[in-house]
Amino acid sequence: MRSLILAAGIVSLGQSALAETPVLSVLTYDSFVSEWGPGPAIEKAFEADCACDLQFVGAGDGAALLSRVRLEGAATEADVVLGLDTNLTAAAAATGLFAPHGQTPDLSLPVAWDDATFLPYDWGWFAFVHNRDFAAPASFEALAVSDARIVIQDPRSSTPGLGLLMWVKAAHGDRAGEVWAALADNIVTVTPGWSEAYGLFLEGEADMVLSYTTSPAYHLIAEEDDSKTAALFDEGHYMQVEVMGKLAGTDQPDLADRFLAFMLSDAAQEILPTTNWMYPAREPASGLPKGFETLIQPGTSLLLPAAEAEALRGAAIEEWRAALAR
Repeated sequence: MRSLILAAGIVSLGQSALAETPVLSVLTYDSFVSEWGPGPAIEKAFEADCACDLQFVGAGDGAALLSRVRLEGAATEADVVLGLDTNLTAAAAATGLFAPHGQTPDLSLPVAWDDATFLPYDWGWFAFVHNRDFAAPASFEALAVSDARIVIQDPRSSTPGLGLLMWVKAAHGDRAGEVWAALADNIVTVTPGWSEAYGLFLEGEADMVLSYTTSPAYHLIAEEDDSKTAALFDEGHYMQVEVMGKLAGTDQPDLADRFLAFMLSDAAQEILPTTNWMYPAREPASGLPKGFETLIQPGTSLLLPAAEAEALRGAAIEEWRAALAR
């Protein structure tokens, strides 16, 4: 009987400890939580120190995160959103659903950072990736008059898709609509997110895919395949700075703060280059992985301020839709 009572007590204590384990819910994009993405390694590393249960929740591609947060509002169960970028931060801040991060990190970004609500965790340049033996155009205008078949992402659901619109807008201004009209017949298809587009490219359905200058590093480092490269465009390349933010309604504010700080630690920043295949927001002491030195380096970096990107977003999407509907 004593053994049964003791066993019951042990089970009860175990259940009580489990019930008291704090849970941190992080809303992010699907590729982040995939088995080949950074999610599993980030989860393992953070849980080793936090005495908590870190749960990543995938919600499509980056731009879909904002739509979900808006839909759920203050009732959202997420504590942190990870995967928006500077083209969406003004709109995200305007919801009033995010809290200030209160941190002053030492960053390695090529641009100054002064956003009190969102913190960057990685960054990269958008680019069209292609097979090295393909004679890639070196500008949007050259692409438009070529026979190159391209796959891009929908700017309404995908941060790379929206980034491409801002790239054309930043490079060509009022002529953006003309550029899209000229590019329309090069576009094989428009996918909801990055994963679908890149998969079609790898299957040979297109000559080029909208991705990042860092994407060839995946093939080189993970697959020992140097057959992929990115086209260097004369106009320059638009930057993406991916960010994370704490929800104001979180019931785990201290744990959320710890997670934000952890994502900028060496432990996390060392994981991102070879899982998310982007540049770290704060270069770790170990430096960048071997192979990153082979990547193209744009001569001009383009990045619209968050407020300007938000002001242009609606019109840019309409220009894009009108051109592709012709």
